[in-house]
Amino acid sequence: MTDAPMAPAPDRLAAAALNRECFCVTLNQVALSEALRNASGDAAFADLIAQRPHLYSHAPVFLPKSDAGAMQAIVAALEAAAQLSGYQAAAMAWAPETAARDFGPRGVFMGYDFHLGDDGPKLIEINTNAGGAFFNAFLAGAQIACCAEVERALAREALAAFEPSVAAMFEAEWRTQRRSEQLRTIAIVDDAPEQQYLYPEFILAKTLLERHGYEALIVDARELRYERGVLQAAGRGIDLVYNRLVDFALAAPEHAALRAAYLDGAVVLTPNPRNHALHADKRNLTLLSDQAVLREWGLAEDHARVLSGVPRAKRITEANASELWSERKRYFFKPAGGHGGKAVYRGDKLTKGAWAAILSGDYIAQEFAPPSERTILVGGERVQRKLDVRLYTYAGEVLLAVARLYQGQTTNFRTPGGGFAPVFFV
Repeated sequence: MTDAPMAPAPDRLAAAALNRECFCVTLNQVALSEALRNASGDAAFADLIAQRPHLYSHAPVFLPKSDAGAMQAIVAALEAAAQLSGYQAAAMAWAPETAARDFGPRGVFMGYDFHLGDDGPKLIEINTNAGGAFFNAFLAGAQIACCAEVERALAREALAAFEPSVAAMFEAEWRTQRRSEQLRTIAIVDDAPEQQYLYPEFILAKTLLERHGYEALIVDARELRYERGVLQAAGRGIDLVYNRLVDFALAAPEHAALRAAYLDGAVVLTPNPRNHALHADKRNLTLLSDQAVLREWGLAEDHARVLSGVPRAKRITEANASELWSERKRYFFKPAGGHGGKAVYRGDKLTKGAWAAILSGDYIAQEFAPPSERTILVGGERVQRKLDVRLYTYAGEVLLAVARLYQGQTTNFRTPGGGFAPVFFV
């Protein structure tokens, strides 16, 4: 006689019902626009947002509180695993040379991305320069309660803590490397920042840091100069770089000044190549999903147990290529150094041509964890949108939780009704 399947918990049933049947628009557009205008100090800021019509959704996402605890437990276990000497040796074996030195910083705005199913959250990706946190703090703050369930779910105190937590995070990064000096100048660095989709949040980051007494600049990486032991932009010395580059190893020629200053310890860089090598290289998922090896390396049993929430991943080799092709429908294929859902392939959509590209690159195969869905209204019609959940963290502590609604293989910010969405835990 087999045991009957357990009934879903009440919070899971409530969240599922709200995601299926709640079509209230909880976003106060006037409040959001006012908050963004005040925070940016720029009357034209709304135009930047208008140019990105799928940046955010008007619909919130409802999640069970039990999943909040489960995701936080997985993050804690992943952070603990990353401290193990055995894990670090394995991860550094495929890391670039720039990741070899440990200057101390933990990496600001770590992003842990999850798909949520009936059996709880599954980690699908880790990012070291996860974008969107600044904008999402304002998005969440502009929500209104459309019903008692939403009123109870709104965590105003968590939102109020976001800004001081961010300032403390940058200060902590500075102190780990420069214990006795004062942090004065922070540069938010990317390639051609004004052309980046998330450029509006660079402005929000700049004004937030300025409110806390720092001089903040938005800088194109190509404009940096490293002279006489000082990293400079427009003639001003830079103390700390908030790194938004996707050149995680700083290997590109146009990043030579930042690379040299970083390797000399002349600037605090966060997140930095070591942060990415230990956390966000996709090959690390092959280690983090192997509970037996993690136990051998000394990971505590309670941490190892919750890492069942990390789908098994394998590096694709000549030896296992044939097997993985025949079982491709079970997997999602991701490049080791990928970001932003680029060059990823869902196994059941995989073509021979794409498979050849995979075999010629450095890819992992990750067991497919299906996303959950949210029903929303678009043009008065009910439509389904897939969703994932991102936890923004620092040193393992959650700063903010958000969802991303999308259509297709991965999040893309091109879906009507899609984009960032606030998370309400019920």
